[in-house]
Formats: sequence, structure tokens, C-alpha cells
Amino acid sequence: AEYMGIAQTFFDIVFVAPLSMAARVLSTPTPVVVTSGRCPFLRQSPVMVQSSIPAIVQQFRPYCPYLKTIPTKQEIIVPIPQSPVSKPQPVLEPQNPIVEKPAIAVHIPKPTVQAEKPAKSEQLERFKGAETAESVLGSKLDHLKSEGRYRVFFDIERQRGNFPLAYNHSVKPEGNPDEVTVWCNNDYLGMGQHPVVVGAMSEAVAKSGVGAGGTRNISGTSHHHSTLESELADLHGMSGALVFTSGYVANDATLATLGKLLPGCVMYSDSLNHASLIEGIRHSGCEKHVFKHNDYHHLEQLLAKAPANVPKLVVFESVYSMDGDIAPIKEILDVCDKYGALSYIDEVHAVGLYGNRGGGVCQQRGLEHRLTFISGTLAKAYGVFGGYVAGSQTMMDAIRSFAPGFIFTSSIPPPVAAAAAASVRYLKTSNKERESHQERAATLKRLLKQIGLPVMESESHIVPLLIGDPKLCKAASDLLLNDYKIYVQPINFPTVPRGTERLRFTPSPLHDDTMMAHLVSSLLSIWQRLGIANVNVD
Repeated sequence: AEYMGIAQTFFDIVFVAPLSMAARVLSTPTPVVVTSGRCPFLRQSPVMVQSSIPAIVQQFRPYCPYLKTIPTKQEIIVPIPQSPVSKPQPVLEPQNPIVEKPAIAVHIPKPTVQAEKPAKSEQLERFKGAETAESVLGSKLDHLKSEGRYRVFFDIERQRGNFPLAYNHSVKPEGNPDEVTVWCNNDYLGMGQHPVVVGAMSEAVAKSGVGAGGTRNISGTSHHHSTLESELADLHGMSGALVFTSGYVANDATLATLGKLLPGCVMYSDSLNHASLIEGIRHSGCEKHVFKHNDYHHLEQLLAKAPANVPKLVVFESVYSMDGDIAPIKEILDVCDKYGALSYIDEVHAVGLYGNRGGGVCQQRGLEHRLTFISGTLAKAYGVFGGYVAGSQTMMDAIRSFAPGFIFTSSIPPPVAAAAAASVRYLKTSNKERESHQERAATLKRLLKQIGLPVMESESHIVPLLIGDPKLCKAASDLLLNDYKIYVQPINFPTVPRGTERLRFTPSPLHDDTMMAHLVSSLLSIWQRLGIANVNVD
């Protein structure tokens, strides 16, 4: 209360008096009457004056002729307007009449002296005695382990020409590694082993070396990059495409940039969208609305509430990689067209696998011409590395010119771009890999259902086997690897919701009948050994 009184006093002095401030000592020994004048320091904002009076008095009193007149333990008398004062004024004060007010006494408390900061060495000693960052992070990791959600990287070495077999160095790092069959690889068609792709990369290495040498803008755009982007634009029937270092970066950078370039943009996101889409929307800073998974009726309800004159962008996926379901793309695009919304579809788990040229589910259903943006990856069905976005030339040029995630990072190596272009080009004309892939996925689903295991229904190539418990899921994965030489990674929260933990299988054209029979019998044995209930997947 005393500080607020002091603050109000000086506020009245600086802003109620006629744009000036001064102080004069009356004939009485202790009170002080503050009169007009202009203090150069207190020529500040009201907020600053009100919050800083005690510090001002303490710090600037030795240097300010006006503050010197205010004893720190005396009283301030706040004038209230009466009649003009005609007394002679001190030399320091202007010759303007003074409006006085009845005195309100406010005691100025003695400023608290802050303790000196400890020396640097003392600060270091104190930090050593506190809970360190390592202990905090260690406790977080311990919590993950206690829940069975701690992720272990398995050190595997793929065998060229012998996919899906690989060497597992995690078990015997110093001896002969185990040979395992990989069942969770996203090289869906085995193109990472294809002679056309391997040959293109080898040739580019021999001609150009291995590195790009810079960002795309600074010496990092090779002929291989330009060729790859032309192939991708042609794949989707778009006038432009832009290659990023990964599918994650492509989504994050593009959505974040679009949101900043389109004033007032509102984004609409499917509730099961991938983390890269979610982060891109968050980084855009746009207003966001989440619609129920694959529920275009709910999407329409949300779009109907938005003003007609604001940009709107609907973000969703074609194939959802954990459940394996496919979006109702046509119905979502119909809603987008009705409300003038842009559309952004993630075809990461579909490009190369669907469509007569490998353009994804949109191409398969004859819808790609209705999309504003299509994002994809080069690291899954195409078997190489990197991500991309395709759209109009103007849209791509804007992302190229404004997206920090594109501008300020090194370009993918030219041999990688060359291999990716070769893979995209090959799968535009070859359908045998896609046809075999679909047959293998359907066969595995059928075999698992025949023995009563809880396969989650999906219309795509993804084969999820529901367990519903993170510790059991991890135990099943470990037993499969150690006892049966089958490598499949457990999928748990936050990748999927709690209670829906699962093993996710991705059969390729190179997983033959013998491998499938071994997998099915091994899973049945694991279910019995661990006592896993056949969870209801409906």
C-alpha cells in the first residue's frame, strides 16, 4: 500500500501537473511539497513510473536535483487543486502558477538492499548439489522402461540381393551375427535392393561423388535433383514438385510456411494425422480444427462455421499406416470444393504402391487432379531416401522461396536423388511389384485369421496384429527375435493410443510362402507362451 501511494504521488506529479515536475522544501522541517517542473528521468510511461518509484528514489536521488529534495524517511505531500499560489518560485522552477491539493501523507519505506550475487565458483558448487539434468532425464527414461515403452534400436545389416534377410548385430556384436527375417521394413517393394536403383546410385557416385556440397540455393542443386523433381511432378500430374530431406520435413516445412503466407488461414486436421502434419500445422500458427477420423460429415460441420472469405486448408492422409485404413478421399474433396478449401493429402504410405503409375490412392481412384498438394516419400516404396511435395508451380515456388526447412538445410546427396529418380521412373511402368505386394499382404491376413489371431481389419497392405498391452507387446517382439529370428518392432504409445499396442507387419513381394508359414507358427507359439488373449478388434 505504501509503494502504491508513492507510485500514485509521482503519477500525479508527472501527468496531472502541467507537463512538468520539481520539488521545493517548505518552511516545515520534514514535509516536502512537490511542485511543477520537468524531471528528465521521470519523463516515462505511467506503468514504468508506478512500478519503479522506490528504485528510482534509491538509485537516482544522488544525481537528480529534484529527487534530492525528498528525504527517504520523510513524507510526501500530494497537492489537490485549490487556488493558484502566487508565492515567489525558486530559481530551478518555471514561473507557472502551482495548483496545490490537501496533503495526503505517505511514508516512503526504506528500500530493501538486495544480497550480492554469489561468485561464479559458488554458483557452480550450488549446481553440483542440485538435481542435475542427467538425473531428470534419467528418471524420464526409467518411467518409459517401467511402462514397457522404451524403444530399443536393433543393429541390423541388410543383405544386398537377399532381402528381407538381414544380420542382427545386436545379439552378438563381437561374433557371428544372427540372420533374421525383417517383417517391419517400410521398403515395401524391396526397391532398395533392385538392380535398377542400386545401379543408378553406383553410377552417380562414380561420376559425381557422394555429397551435395551445400543447400539447394548454394551449389546443392545438381542435375539429379532437377530430374527427380520433374519425375515427381509428372508422376502426380502436377506442374511442380519440391524435394526435401525427408517426408517429415516436407510436411512440417510446407504446412508451416503456407500458414504464414496465407493471411488468416484456418487449417482442418484429421484426428489420426501423422506427427509431421500435426507439427506443421502447429508451427504455422494458424487457427486449427480437428475433425473425427475419416468423418467428412464432421469436417463439413466445421467448415460451415468458417467465414467464406478466409483461406481454409484441409489436411489428411490417404493410407493411415498404423491401422491400415484408407480415407474417403472423394467425399473429403467434395466438402473441400463446396467450401472453397485447399486440400493437402499425405500419400507417404501409398506412393509407388497404388495407381497405375504408382501415384498413390488418389491416382488409383482418379482424383489426383482435384488435390491442391500431394506429399510423399522416397524412403518407403521407392526404397531410397527423402520426401517431397507436389503441386502447382506457383505453390512450389512459394515454398521453395519461403520455407526455412527447405532453405537452410543441405541438399540430399546427388546419388540418392539419382537412385530415387530411377525408382520412380521404373515403377511408373512396372506393375508386377505392386500386384505381388497386394497378394502377399492379403495372404498373410488370411493365414493369421485362420489360426484365430486378432488381425485388425484394413483395406491396405498394412497388417496390424493387436495385443493391447505395451509390456506384452515388447515381450512378444523380443521372443520373436531371440527365439525365432523374426524381427518385428513393437508399436506403442505415442505412435498409437494406449491400449492399442500392436505388432505391425509389412509383407513384401520378397516374403515367400516359407517365411510366412514360419511367421504364423511362431506367432501362435508366442501367444500361447505369453498367455495373450485374442483381443476383440471390432
